[in-house]
Amino acid sequence: MTGMLMFKPLTISIFAAAAFCAPLAAQETQVPFGGLKHDASEKIEIAADSLVVSQGNANAEFKGGVTAGQGSLKIEADRLLVEYGTDGSGSVTGQIHTMSAFGRVVLTNGAEAAQAQEAIYVVADGRVRMTGDVILTQGNNAIAGNVLNIDLNSGDAVFEGRVRTILEPSEN
Repeated sequence: MTGMLMFKPLTISIFAAAAFCAPLAAQETQVPFGGLKHDASEKIEIAADSLVVSQGNANAEFKGGVTAGQGSLKIEADRLLVEYGTDGSGSVTGQIHTMSAFGRVVLTNGAEAAQAQEAIYVVADGRVRMTGDVILTQGNNAIAGNVLNIDLNSGDAVFEGRVRTILEPSEN
C-alpha cells in the first residue's frame, strides 16, 4: 500500500436519517455485506500522531488521527491498540492478533461504511465487532443499532439487538 490514507466523515444527513427512522424489533438482523469481503492476509499500514510500544505487553498504541488500512479495508479512529500474537512459549511472534479502535471509529470498504464508538478486529479470523451507536450505510440505505458483527471472510454482517433502518426501494 502506498501513499497516505484519506477519509471523509459520514454526512450528518445519514446520521439524522438513521436516528429518526422507524424502529424494528429484532434480536438479530443479518445484512449482506459483500462489499466488505477482503483478504485478511494483506499488509496493514497505520498512521497516527503518536505511537507507544510496550514490548512487555506485546502491544502498540497509536493515538491521534489514526488511520489504518489493509487492502481496501480502512479504519479511522481516535486511538488504536494493536496486540501482537504469541507462540506456545509466550514469545511475541510479531504477527498482529487484534486491533482495537476507540473513539469516532469509521470502517470503510468500497461503498459501504460503518461508524461506532469502538471496534475490535481479530485479524486472523477476519472478524470485526463494532459497538456503541453503530450506523451502517450501504448506498442510500442506513441501519443503526448497538452491536454489529462483520465476517470479512464471508461478507456477512449481523446486527444484535434492536435495529432501526431506512431502506430506499430500487427502481425497476
